[in-house]
Amino acid sequence: MKKFLLAIAVLMTAFSVDAQTLTGREIVKKVKDNPDGETRYAKMDLVLEKANGSKRERKVESWAMDIGEDTKTMMFFTYPGDVKGTGFLTWNYDEIGKDDDKWLYMPALKKTRRISGSSSKTDYFMGTDFTYDDMGDRNIDEDDHKFLRMETIDGHECYVVESVPKDKREIYSKRISWIRKDCFMGVKVEYYDKLGKLHRVLNISDIKQVQGFWTRGKMVMENVQTKHKTILTFSDLKFDLKIDGEMFNVAKLEKGL
Repeated sequence: MKKFLLAIAVLMTAFSVDAQTLTGREIVKKVKDNPDGETRYAKMDLVLEKANGSKRERKVESWAMDIGEDTKTMMFFTYPGDVKGTGFLTWNYDEIGKDDDKWLYMPALKKTRRISGSSSKTDYFMGTDFTYDDMGDRNIDEDDHKFLRMETIDGHECYVVESVPKDKREIYSKRISWIRKDCFMGVKVEYYDKLGKLHRVLNISDIKQVQGFWTRGKMVMENVQTKHKTILTFSDLKFDLKIDGEMFNVAKLEKGL
């Protein structure tokens, strides 16, 4: 009996050590390194919901291409009519300290606006609860990461990691992320404002494999202070498809689909 109890104790200790052998940075790096193909395409349905329950729907098509460690992305709104043709182009750089290049084209004004580095961190994208910076990737070393604990969400064991931005221009003081241990996909993120109060909560669901790549099917970002939320649903996901790299420029942005 003593040998049996000893064996159980050893197994429990091994599990505990295994759960914490990865540092916060290593966990986030595994998320970053999750393969997602060299190119990507998706349709997105956006629902903007106010505190009173009123809703607005928008539809978007998106293309992305990796160029080394950098990524170029093009999005076009296809519905409704008042935003149809609006385009968003991003050149996302992995280099620390280098601001991404972002352009927003408004067809009604026939004008392209370049989004500055400071604006991208504080302004929200097209009335959603996502900032312009949220629409792209971050270099993992733009933040200091700390493993906090293990928790279970919807039956999946998750690492809980705190990330504190080094750039004080960010609108939040820290993020706390719940990352599934089995596939290193995030399922929840809490954003805290400069006063340390909970500001926004992102919940991610419908995580599955498409063409062998782990994908997220739904994202809900809620501003808990204003009670406004954005519900983002992905469909028609495609990976490693042929995309002309020349499409990721301002001329194509202004020309539209």
